[in-house]
Amino acid sequence: MTVWEAILLLGGGLAAGVINTMAGGGSALTVPLLVLAGVPGNQANGSNRVGVLAASGAAVASFRRSGVDGLKGAAPVLGPTVIGSLIGSFGISQLADETFETIFGYLVIPIIILTIFKPKPSPESEPWSVGVTAIVFFGIGLYGGAFQAGVGLVMLAALTRAGFDLVTANSVKVLVNLVVTVIALPVFVLQGHVVWAPALVLAAGFLGGGWLGAKLAVQGGERMVRVFMIGAALFLAGRLLGVW
Repeated sequence: MTVWEAILLLGGGLAAGVINTMAGGGSALTVPLLVLAGVPGNQANGSNRVGVLAASGAAVASFRRSGVDGLKGAAPVLGPTVIGSLIGSFGISQLADETFETIFGYLVIPIIILTIFKPKPSPESEPWSVGVTAIVFFGIGLYGGAFQAGVGLVMLAALTRAGFDLVTANSVKVLVNLVVTVIALPVFVLQGHVVWAPALVLAAGFLGGGWLGAKLAVQGGERMVRVFMIGAALFLAGRLLGVW
């Protein structure tokens, strides 16, 4: 890892930490950045979780200091999400690196669509039942354990549909993300899919971004990062797929 690669990962981690906390999709930037820094696909996916762990922890602490605590709201969704994440993280680690990189490159497109056209439930919509909530969050855990990228966007939409207001939903989202990452990361470590030097540099950026993102989310600053995220994700997805 060169000095410039380290600076790129640090800056990318900072931006992704903000994006992940305020909405989701930051890993659509950081996984391709790790690949461009020479980390193979599956190891980039695993190494990225170290940064997600740091950002989620910082965001949870920042939300609590701002008087928003997602602990009580997270209880009904944690169980199914954790189970799904274990299955997803183990399953994705069996793919070849090139296969993972190709899938991830194409996956960025729906993530960008979700970023632009965030699903918003109608005020008249009835909250989901406990059973439906469990099924939905098992699926979210399955996807999050496998890919992570964009899971915050899906989770935020699901939480608002389940009856949470936007700020509380954001706080629940980062807490669930923290728990899921604590469960999924050891799977990648045991599979040998974490490269620690770039992972820790990225995590340092994620840490600062997670704290800053929680502050901006409480203040309603989400629009500030959308354009940057979309442009950067498109560029990196193109590099991952060999378009340019």
